[in-house]
Amino acid sequence: MSDRGLTHIALPATDLDASIAFYEKYAGMSVVHDRLDPANSGRVVWLADGTRPFAIVLIQAETVDAPLVPIAHLGVGCDSREQIDALAAEAVAEGRPVWGPTDSPSPVGYWVLIGDPDHHTLELSHGQEVGLTIEKASKEPA
Repeated sequence: MSDRGLTHIALPATDLDASIAFYEKYAGMSVVHDRLDPANSGRVVWLADGTRPFAIVLIQAETVDAPLVPIAHLGVGCDSREQIDALAAEAVAEGRPVWGPTDSPSPVGYWVLIGDPDHHTLELSHGQEVGLTIEKASKEPA
């Protein structure tokens, strides 16, 4: 994998272990790097799903003053609508903020928004045409 292009997004997190558990469960990610950062005396964790060179970087913080709220969100593609329904039901049972699921016309597809422990928003979707749109655009003459 190449470190070229968009490689990560960094988010503050007040409880790294709770955030790690959230992204493992809802985004299929796992820790690929974990260290103490002497610059801020806190922990820094990288999570990745292994499908591309992209990581969510969680940086330990006392507070999160400006979380990613629904219009600003992280998006993860899922295998099926049933997977989205099951994860949405689990999030509701855990008392997490949940918007949807919603069935939208192409190219958006079926999606739900779920709040993480610090209220950053994760979108789970099925049927979005991001990969197809990018592939099509790369084949069009310049």
